[in-house]
Amino acid sequence: MSESAAAPARRPGEAALASIGYAVPADDPADASPHAFPDGGTWRTEIPSVEGPEALSTVLKEAAQLGVPIHRISQGSGVWMLTDAEITEMVGACAQAGVELCLFTGPRGTWDIGASTRTSSGGAGLRARGHGSVAGCVEDALRATELGVRCLLVADEGVLWLLHQLRANGTLPADTTFKVSALVGPVNPSAVAVHERLGADSVNIPSDLTLEHITEIRRVTRVPLDFYLEAPDDLGGYVRMYDIAELIRRGAPIYLKFGLSKAPGIYPYGAHLRDLTLETARERVRRGRLALDLLARLGANTGMAQPGSRLPGELNRFPISENDTSVTVSYSK
Repeated sequence: MSESAAAPARRPGEAALASIGYAVPADDPADASPHAFPDGGTWRTEIPSVEGPEALSTVLKEAAQLGVPIHRISQGSGVWMLTDAEITEMVGACAQAGVELCLFTGPRGTWDIGASTRTSSGGAGLRARGHGSVAGCVEDALRATELGVRCLLVADEGVLWLLHQLRANGTLPADTTFKVSALVGPVNPSAVAVHERLGADSVNIPSDLTLEHITEIRRVTRVPLDFYLEAPDDLGGYVRMYDIAELIRRGAPIYLKFGLSKAPGIYPYGAHLRDLTLETARERVRRGRLALDLLARLGANTGMAQPGSRLPGELNRFPISENDTSVTVSYSK
């Protein structure tokens, strides 16, 4: 059966519930996102928390075995936790597999000496404290891109803006992309739009946002969203598996992130966490297979962006200088 002749997507349990009088209202077409990735695809996939060459190899092997397409692999411990040789090996393996590699930049508040992050309020969270931490993030970005990395995770709005300026002036490669961390977590349309204008190429929003919240975001910004279908416990442990089709419909362009709840934290990674890291890496890929199988059963598995695609398309930016009147930048190849 061709894609054009395929049956329309359905909601979980839709026909069975309708047969006993529990039919749900039809989808509102106004809720559908009008945006997509440059190739017309509406969703990509991401495996997070891949903490080094061995974990990367495990993910790629498991993905091949289970038939899970992967667009992006991200790491959470940070550039500073990897040697040049390890980064180079990861860059090469991802290039060979046609997968984007994203590494986390620099010092963050939760690993700093600041006491506020240990309080019940959480203080400033992962944000870079002081000039030294900002400079450390920039140093990580320079080192990683020199070794071939073209996607960087950022957890501070100021760092994001500075890295965007360095990309604009050619200090960082023009095709470098910046991904806003889940631990920053903008939760309203205005905040997401501000991150886009500061230079973000994808923004991780918290997994506790409602479908209506996502529709609201899509009315003001087209920056790709990163969304944990299953969030780690330190991000709430939310499981949104049965929302997968609706998340794509409302949130496109969107990265479906296959996280893992009920698993111990592994940041910052070291050899003492090797077995746990490899086991959880395999299970994240398996969770991806389960999610994609569900998407197929719902008849909503069309629209995946092309394998190997990574750039976000046209985005809005704040002017960098008084002479800069253009606020639209296109990364479409």
